[in-house]
Amino acid sequence: MEVKSLLASSCPSCPLLTLKLNRSVISSLHKDSESGIPERKQIIWQQKQQGSFSGFDGYVDYPSFSEKLSRKRIRQQPLSCKMTVDSSMPKRPTLSMLMLYYADNGLIPQAKAIWDQLINSSFVPSVQLISKLFEAYGKHGHFDELIKILQYMNSRNFTILPEVYSLAISSFGKGGQLKLMEDTLKEMIFRGFHVDSVTGNTFLKYYSIFGSLEEMEHAYGRLKRSRILIEKEAIRSMAFAYVKEKKFYELGEFLRDIGLGRKNVGNLLWNLLLLSYAANFKMKSLQREFLRMIEAGFRPDVTTFNIRALAFSRMSLFWDLHLSIEHMAHENVIPDLVTYGCIVDAYLDRRIGKNLDFVLNKMNLDDYPQVLTDPFVFEALGKGDFHLSSEAFLEYKTRMQWTYRDLMSKYLKKHYRRNQIFWNY
Repeated sequence: MEVKSLLASSCPSCPLLTLKLNRSVISSLHKDSESGIPERKQIIWQQKQQGSFSGFDGYVDYPSFSEKLSRKRIRQQPLSCKMTVDSSMPKRPTLSMLMLYYADNGLIPQAKAIWDQLINSSFVPSVQLISKLFEAYGKHGHFDELIKILQYMNSRNFTILPEVYSLAISSFGKGGQLKLMEDTLKEMIFRGFHVDSVTGNTFLKYYSIFGSLEEMEHAYGRLKRSRILIEKEAIRSMAFAYVKEKKFYELGEFLRDIGLGRKNVGNLLWNLLLLSYAANFKMKSLQREFLRMIEAGFRPDVTTFNIRALAFSRMSLFWDLHLSIEHMAHENVIPDLVTYGCIVDAYLDRRIGKNLDFVLNKMNLDDYPQVLTDPFVFEALGKGDFHLSSEAFLEYKTRMQWTYRDLMSKYLKKHYRRNQIFWNY
């Protein structure tokens, strides 16, 4: 059969074939050793006397060879009780695993041959198998094979067809194939299948990653008309698309349209709204929305405080920065590397580094550095000089356990030397 020849040619180290080969060799050796031919007995007796035996690879030590042979017989006796040595095909689970192995390693013709053999034997694939197969084909860019599998599942009208459509939409979107993703969704709706929240949010997420802002907003409008709730991951993807294009006003309108009162996404919506004002340095609007956030019953986190601290630091609003640090302590929010960086950068930019102790004495400088701020903040506001310098020190592997005090000592020494001029005579 086709799969047999494929297994024999492309997988010489397959355990099943090796087992058959070993058994045939052992049986032949066993028969030869027990045969009654006088000449062979004479040759074996002479080799025993010499301490060696002529094998397949030249002369080997006879006692060790017989010992290995007896071990092989003992090792293979339990197997002979469970399976017979014949020309039967491997079972379907074995073929499925082998097909996934081929597909995951880019051996598409071999995987396709096994798939054809399986579907010709009335095989009903599971959702897990289709998911892994789609992922493997999508990883190597073979979306044509993915389409063929979807067409086969469609022709057989399996009960798992709605899940297969959802998996296909996710695979096409992950590969940036927006046209195929769109066509698959339309076909899914035409077939009368319901588009659930997971499929809808996946559709929107990949449009926000690979599509334009107009295409993303059009997809958002379609989901909104379908009364599908936009989940946290899709919100982050859309917000990142707006931030990347510096469309902060459109970001604010999008967040208000979703509804700032939603609590199932935490502080994400309010933090993004504050970021839209902080990125444009609209300080009055930033303060007003922060107060509205507290009045709405949301508790600010470290990302919330650091968005305001970055804006205060860039605008050199020292009093507001001090109040924000005190507010953090009142709310029992632990400052991170971004918070310390805002303070250090603000004072050094104004050349008043000698007054740093006024603020830093109220903070714990012996803590170990960590970054707890949401990464989308850096996409809009960037990272400060102290933050970048500290990350370089932390990435350098040493036995020393860095603290905020150590990082500041290194950074201040570098900063003060930066403005000095050395003359060589």
